[in-house]
Amino acid sequence: MPGMRFAVEETAEGVLLRPLSRFPKTRLEDVAGCLKYTGKPKTISQMKRGIQRQIKKRHDSGRY
Repeated sequence: MPGMRFAVEETAEGVLLRPLSRFPKTRLEDVAGCLKYTGKPKTISQMKRGIQRQIKKRHDSGRY
């Protein structure tokens, strides 16, 4: 969005830009399907395990 301000954070993977203000409200219909995934669908338990891994990774790196 024009005029949006970001905080810049250096990470091991590169530079992370975080918006300083919240994004405008968005409806699911406006964004559904915008991120294409061509692989086999994940199960709920696979998604939960992936989320848990990322939480641990971020916690261990001191980010959260």
